[in-house]
Amino acid sequence: MTAQIGHLFVTLSFGLVFFQLALIAGAPLGSFTQGGRDPGVLPWRSRALAALSIPVLVFCALAVLSAAGFAGGFWPRWTAWAALGVTGCSTALNLLSPSADERRVMGPLAIVMTALAAYVVVVGP
Repeated sequence: MTAQIGHLFVTLSFGLVFFQLALIAGAPLGSFTQGGRDPGVLPWRSRALAALSIPVLVFCALAVLSAAGFAGGFWPRWTAWAALGVTGCSTALNLLSPSADERRVMGPLAIVMTALAAYVVVVGP
């Protein structure tokens, strides 16, 4: 069961990677990210921030997948704890966002991802 939960976390993470890529490409989704500061198409400064979040999302996905026992667990377990911390911070920021869109959509998504990561980290493979 832990492997499946890890895979679900990875799937959601890569969904967020594609969301960030859409922001970088100019999709008018600014109200769903970065506190909704720039509704619509993000300016280049904010697109750069979206680009920086991609490696963080990939790190979290791989760390949780490793902790779930996929392919024998290729990263140290502490990386999954770090990913859980990052995901938890993201949850708090999404829920405290001044943007109603971000709170309504990204908040619940972040809660689910934090719960999935917590399950993998606490229960283990």
